[in-house]
Amino acid sequence: MSKVSQPELKKFLDKRISVNIQAGRKLNGTLRGYDMFLNLVVDEAVELLRQESGAWKEGGNCGTVVIRGNSVTSLEGLEQIKIR
Repeated sequence: MSKVSQPELKKFLDKRISVNIQAGRKLNGTLRGYDMFLNLVVDEAVELLRQESGAWKEGGNCGTVVIRGNSVTSLEGLEQIKIR
């Protein structure tokens, strides 16, 4: 049986990220933690709402949220990440 490895998200900790989740939803916030299942803890989260034009508009402030890993479709860093 193959071994499960941790996602390479350490460089995104305490950085602003954008997370796309299932059902076409999107959240922006600060990544505070994660685990091997890609469950994410996002602080200062803001939900983005898709407008009819296709552009994204800031919606409600969500505070601190936990996003289950199986609902994450993509993750993007919004700050410059230093590569060592």
